[in-house]
Amino acid sequence: MIVALTGTPGTGKSSAAQYLTRAGWDILEVNELASRHGILRSKDPLRDSFEVDPDELQGALASEDYRHGILVGHLSHLLEADLVVVLRCHPDELARRLRERGWPEAKVRENALAEALDIILAEAMENDVPVYEVNTTELSPELTAKAVAEILAGEKEKYAVGNIDWSEEALRWS
Repeated sequence: MIVALTGTPGTGKSSAAQYLTRAGWDILEVNELASRHGILRSKDPLRDSFEVDPDELQGALASEDYRHGILVGHLSHLLEADLVVVLRCHPDELARRLRERGWPEAKVRENALAEALDIILAEAMENDVPVYEVNTTELSPELTAKAVAEILAGEKEKYAVGNIDWSEEALRWS
């Protein structure tokens, strides 16, 4: 089974993945996959990030014959997976986390707005696979990993899509 662990930057994907690795899960960071296969394209100076073609990313994944584990990254939901877990974080907390990383205010606002508008969740829902969401606003990385493990063990209702709604925050961040 392939699981996509996705979410807006700053929601806790990589931190939770460290604990999932300790629990025995095979983790593949999507950014490392893209770098290793040389598919990072032109750098967007406004976003300070590289463009990646999802089809090329899927090809890179297929070439590695990856069949069981967790794909970690904000693009992982665009890849073929059996299940998607979207990590969510209240836009105010997300902004705080990104500022602590030294991100420019424009990028902080863009990501907080994307979180308020459920952008990654909406993209994940376009695929025909089960999607679940975890509110990481007040969770440590270890507790976030435990929530993901609960989903993988069969706990679905608690993490069903629709339990998290920050749409009222969108106007503040636009």
